[in-house]
Amino acid sequence: MAAVKQLAGQTLWYGMSNVAARLLNSLILPLLSYLLVSKAQMVQQGSVTLIYSYFALLNVIFTYGMETAYFRFCSRQKERQKDFFNTAFGSLLFSTIILCLLLYALRVPVERFVELEGHTEYISLTALILFFDTIQTIPFALLRQEQKPRKYAFIKVFGIVVNIIMVTFFVVILPKLANHYPDSIWSWLVNSFTVVSFVLIANLIQSIFVFLMLFNEWKQFTFKIDKTLWKKMFAYSSPMIIIGLAGMVNEVIDRQMLVKLIPNTKEYAMRIQAIYSQNYKLSIIITLFVTAFRMAAEPFFFSRSQDKNAPELYARVMKWFVITVCLAFLTTALFLDDVWKYYMGAPYRVGLFVVPILLIANVFSGIYYNLSIWYKITDRMRVGIYITLFGAAITFAGNYLFIPKYEMLASAWTTLICYASMVVVCYISGQKYYPVPYPIKRILTYLTVIISLYLLHKGIITYVFPDSNAVIRLASGVILFISFLFLVLRLERNELKAMPVIGKFLK
Repeated sequence: MAAVKQLAGQTLWYGMSNVAARLLNSLILPLLSYLLVSKAQMVQQGSVTLIYSYFALLNVIFTYGMETAYFRFCSRQKERQKDFFNTAFGSLLFSTIILCLLLYALRVPVERFVELEGHTEYISLTALILFFDTIQTIPFALLRQEQKPRKYAFIKVFGIVVNIIMVTFFVVILPKLANHYPDSIWSWLVNSFTVVSFVLIANLIQSIFVFLMLFNEWKQFTFKIDKTLWKKMFAYSSPMIIIGLAGMVNEVIDRQMLVKLIPNTKEYAMRIQAIYSQNYKLSIIITLFVTAFRMAAEPFFFSRSQDKNAPELYARVMKWFVITVCLAFLTTALFLDDVWKYYMGAPYRVGLFVVPILLIANVFSGIYYNLSIWYKITDRMRVGIYITLFGAAITFAGNYLFIPKYEMLASAWTTLICYASMVVVCYISGQKYYPVPYPIKRILTYLTVIISLYLLHKGIITYVFPDSNAVIRLASGVILFISFLFLVLRLERNELKAMPVIGKFLK
């Protein structure tokens, strides 16, 4: 239980930092959704979300799994951590310079491919952001490896504060200054740059500040790349390129396919993509926890992989992870119509119907990440490639076949089917190579209950009280949420008694 407490504590700190990190898209984009409400402005909002969907894919290519390789090798030979740091950081520094120069050189064909014609400056800014973001990877990994979640959290939060300030200045304050001083530099800036450019510039400023704050981590770098070591690390990490790309395909390719496959005007497709992306962000509570958990879990799982009781520990971690994301699902789904819809401007709320589907999809995504640790610690990355390619095939097929008719609904259901299928395949293959005694019945019980509670809530407010006000809807949500808490309390009472705060009340 002590190991689970340690993981929970680190997850809390990483969670705080990643709550802030997600604010880049999870608070700034809602701000933009209230400011960009006309059809033309929604197209700009769509451009922002489209660019960030490509960021996710490019980040996989630029980092090529070197972070995971760093954790894996440090867990096996802690005395060579300095060599691993120099090799990993030097590798990313060299490759990032080459890739950024290539992206800049090809900025004209790239802008056409991503449906952003006439805006090569977006590609140039993207290359600069990717440079600073990529070379931060190993310094941040060093903080995680040395178990310094507080410093990690502080730097992440600081970067986001800078980003929020800059976006607020560029998008809210600057236009007012331009109107008040029409012949000033403020007016020139507003007339020279689009909202998309300002958002990217703010992101670039954030990335530079964060890199400078990691000075104590990267200053120890010396350009002494051990070629033999690099070959071993790259041999381990290179499959992560395919795994990562396939994983990002499952996560973000639907935005890009919506723009390309909706049989209407480009402007209409971009607006639909903006609405879908904005509603996708309402799975924020689940995605924040999953991201925070991943930050803490990867070094944790590797460090415990040699323990004889590791499978039992992983099973316990999985159970409590599922309980947590189930609570996150209910927190969002039960209060969607009266709380979370205000997360976005009114024109974007027409897509609320996809949110519960995407919430469950993200629950399965988190479960899959827990399950996938088996092929990382057993060095069977090829199996991981097959599973993620299987998921990517579902994503491509589902979106390609059904977007033309069902638009964003097709993307939502495809995402759910993809992650659920990957969970099943990963569990079956994992039990063959690295058996873990997961409490399957208990996990399925929790998943079934949260879906049933949500459907019950919709039935109550739709059929029992069809003209209900916000008080009745909120009361229904609170009662059903508490019902799930009592279920967890009843089923997990013995383990809860051992916890430091809750246990005092249960005893």
